[in-house]
Amino acid sequence: MSGVKRMTKQAGTEPQEDSGPQARQDASGGKDTPESWACEEQLQFESMLASLSARFVRVSAERLNAEIENAQKLVCERLGLHLSALWQRDTDHPSTFILTHIHRPPGGPPIPPRMEASEHWPWALRMAMAREVVALSSTENAPPDAAVDLAGWRHYGIKAVLTIPLATGDDPPFGVISFADMQAEREWAEPLVRRVELVAQVIAYAINRMLFERALRDSEARLSLATEAAGAGAWMLDAQAGRFWVGPKIFELLGLPPGDSLDMERFIDLVHPEDRQIVRDITEQALQSRESTIVEYRIVRADGQVRWMQSRGRVTASDPSEPARLTGMTADITERKHTEENLRQALDEVQRLRDQLQRENDYLRERIRTSANHATIIGESAPVQKMLAMARQVAPTDSAVLITGDTGTGKELLAQTIHDLSPRGNKLMVKVNCAALPAPLIESELFGREKGAYTGAMSRQAGRFEIANGSTIFLDEIGDLPLDLQAKLLRVLQDGRFERLGGIRTFSTDVRVVAATNHDLAAMMRQGDFREDLFHRLNVFPIEVPPLSARAGDIPLLVWKIVEEFNKKMGRSIDTIPKPTMERLKKHSWPGNVRELRNIIERAMIVSEGRSLSVVIPDAEGSLSSAASTLADVERRHICDVLERVHWRISGKGGAAEILGLAPTTLHSRMKKLGLARPKP
Repeated sequence: MSGVKRMTKQAGTEPQEDSGPQARQDASGGKDTPESWACEEQLQFESMLASLSARFVRVSAERLNAEIENAQKLVCERLGLHLSALWQRDTDHPSTFILTHIHRPPGGPPIPPRMEASEHWPWALRMAMAREVVALSSTENAPPDAAVDLAGWRHYGIKAVLTIPLATGDDPPFGVISFADMQAEREWAEPLVRRVELVAQVIAYAINRMLFERALRDSEARLSLATEAAGAGAWMLDAQAGRFWVGPKIFELLGLPPGDSLDMERFIDLVHPEDRQIVRDITEQALQSRESTIVEYRIVRADGQVRWMQSRGRVTASDPSEPARLTGMTADITERKHTEENLRQALDEVQRLRDQLQRENDYLRERIRTSANHATIIGESAPVQKMLAMARQVAPTDSAVLITGDTGTGKELLAQTIHDLSPRGNKLMVKVNCAALPAPLIESELFGREKGAYTGAMSRQAGRFEIANGSTIFLDEIGDLPLDLQAKLLRVLQDGRFERLGGIRTFSTDVRVVAATNHDLAAMMRQGDFREDLFHRLNVFPIEVPPLSARAGDIPLLVWKIVEEFNKKMGRSIDTIPKPTMERLKKHSWPGNVRELRNIIERAMIVSEGRSLSVVIPDAEGSLSSAASTLADVERRHICDVLERVHWRISGKGGAAEILGLAPTTLHSRMKKLGLARPKP
């Protein structure tokens, strides 16, 4: 029921309407946030919702009431609630809503045998009829025109209540379901309300389907009793002659002129080509078995309309030696078929939403397990302020952004800032490191895979572009993306379409792309290693992240931020940094940028004693020994010094890559570029 209006109210103010699906404010004035409902609770609720959806799809009319009460009980137990009530429109009195299903703890005030919503909760009923969800964290903060409702809530000890209308499609609500806390006030988190709405939607479609089936059975029973008297829709087939006797209604159903003649061949011509064989087979089966039969099929009328028909018939001859005559009734079931199709589409939509929520929860769980704590960009220097100003300019748009800069400068942090400032900031930013995965796995990581797409693909997997639908995807190290995947990425940027690995279905996605690289893409483009059309698609709004050496004035701020972080993690109390130490930190060239600075400070926090920070860094004078030295010379000397200290061990704990704050692959690339190689023994 997403998209309907929701009632919002602040304490001490008049109720306000908020039609936006993202904003819901309960009557106590507290605004729910996604963080107010734990990830683990969401996953458990999703599992319960999947089970309920499957059971309601299969439930029979005889088991529907028991399944509804079971669903109310499960939701209450899962969410720590105490009461759930379901009200439905009285079939004999359409203006009356009566209590049909309830789950509540034993004891409490008795409930009348027949309880009408308009007498006890008129305000909540009016809200439901207006298709509005009511979420009150405290019933005492109900609006003035809910005085009768408040008295009822007090009488039954209800402290907080969530009320959701029951409706299918655009039809008016035919019922209301509510959930209540009878012990304390509570906040109704937006993710929780959205999922409870899915439960209500599943129940609504199940009730609607059962009501329709019940009405159809009653109608068919009445029709069977009236066939001889009414004559409409009746027919008889002389199997030997292949000719029909039909009542007047049959001509209307088939779109034929009254009094026209009809034989088996002409009738089959009216049947939809895809259904002709099944009609022939079932007719032959009925004639041979002499048992009652039923068949549903489409006919194509002369005016071009396609209508669904249901024919019931049986052989009327009692003596097998007599010519077989098949007698029956035909009814137009097009509306029923449309209803079934709408229900199927609704259930498919519920499944799609459940799958989408599951993918988001899986990705969220992975992020919680693997991601570091989010930090903000720190710096007051002119280069940093210019970079942030550009980020604020591009954030409100959906334009692609290309972030360039050396390794360790904080390109991912800038991408997160752009996402957080954008209209998509309320969703997770999905991250992919194009250099961290082997080339054969990058495609399935980006675009997903079907089961059996390659050896070891034991299940279907959604790709990051599918998960990032409606959000932002950050493609780090875009320069390392293989050429064949660059073409597929270009298609996504152009029209938002892609296929899973090993699949033929085309998916559409609405994703904002932010890419980053420390490579010179223009040079790679000239060498044929990067597509020119993809470069221009990504380079809509380029932002360069300045190296740490270009913003030395920010180093004190960064150092103290890192010290504060490790004070908490390590239980230290460093509160002093000698001025000479800070000056040496500011003068150092920092080829590894902020990542190298962080590693050196972390190492210093481990070895320092007392409350003063003792930092061992390369000699600033040695690093800047000559005015003629280039940045490459300084970088070459520094990397060589570190390699010699660790006996040229690059990766692993205490290796040169860790000390320099670089990925081993990046260090190998730097060494190759600078002409550094391990001396021969």
